[in-house]
Amino acid sequence: MTRVPAPLLALAAMVSVQLGAATAKTRFDEVGSVGAATLRLVIGAVVLVLVVRPRVRHWTRAQWTAAVLLGLALGGMNVLIYVAFASIPIGVAVTIEFLGPLALSLVHTRRWRDVTWAALALAGVVLLGVGPSAVTAVGGVLAAIAAAACWAGYIVMNRRVGAAIPGVDGLAVSMVVAMLVSLPFGLSTAAEGVVADPSLLLVFGGVAVLSSVLPYALEMSALRRMPTRVFGVLQSLGPAIAALAGLAILREALSTLEVVALACVTAASVGVTLTARRRRGSGPTGAPSDA
Repeated sequence: MTRVPAPLLALAAMVSVQLGAATAKTRFDEVGSVGAATLRLVIGAVVLVLVVRPRVRHWTRAQWTAAVLLGLALGGMNVLIYVAFASIPIGVAVTIEFLGPLALSLVHTRRWRDVTWAALALAGVVLLGVGPSAVTAVGGVLAAIAAAACWAGYIVMNRRVGAAIPGVDGLAVSMVVAMLVSLPFGLSTAAEGVVADPSLLLVFGGVAVLSSVLPYALEMSALRRMPTRVFGVLQSLGPAIAALAGLAILREALSTLEVVALACVTAASVGVTLTARRRRGSGPTGAPSDA
C-alpha cells in the first residue's frame, strides 16, 4: 500500500464503509435492521478479539471504564444508524449522523468565522427537515440524530482509550461491549435469519470486513503519510459517498432539497475542519461513520 497515494487510501476507506452499509441494507428484509447490526458487531468482535487477544488482567478501573464507555458509544452508533437506514436513504442518514463530529468540532472553537459554518450546517438540517425523507420517516431521522450523538461520544472516548490503553486492546474490548449492547435487541431476528439462510454469515462477514477491518487498515496507512488536516477534509466527503453508494446499490435517489442539504453539511464540515486544524490540530475525525 506504500505505492498508493495516501489520499486515495483515505477515499477507499470511506467507499468501503458505505459499500458495506449499502450491502447490509440489502438484507434487512431477512434479518431486520438491528439484526443486521448485531451480526456485523458479533462477527467483528469475534475476529478482533481472536486477532488482538487483548491483555486485560492488569487493567485499572479507569481503563475498564474508558473501554466500556467507548463500547457503549460504538454499539449505540452502529445500531441506531442501521435503524435509520431502514426508513431513510443512506445518504440522508449519514448526512445527519455527520452532525455529531461537526458539532463536537464547533464546540471547541471560539471565532466568529465558525458561526458561518454552524449556520451552514443548520441550513442543511433545516432543508433535511422539510425534505421528503424527514416528512415520511420521522423515526429514521431521530435515530440518525441519536447516532450522531453516539458518534461524538465515540470520538471523545476513543481519544481517552487511546491515551489510557496501549495498542488496540481497548478497541477489541470495546467491540465486545458494543456487541453485547446489540444482542438483546437483534439476537432473535439475526438468529432466525441465519437459521433460514446460513449464507448470511458470509454476507455479514463481508460487511464486517468492508465496514470495519478494511477501513481501519486503509486509514491507518493513510494517516502515516498525510497531514491529519487533509484527512479530516477528505472524511467530510462521507455523506456524498454514502449518497452515491445508496444510489448505485439500492437505487436511493435523493431529492433536490436533500442534495442541497448534503452539500451544506459537507461544506460546513470542510470549513470547520480547515479552520480548527490550523489552530488546534484536531477536528471531526474518528471511526468510520457506521463503524
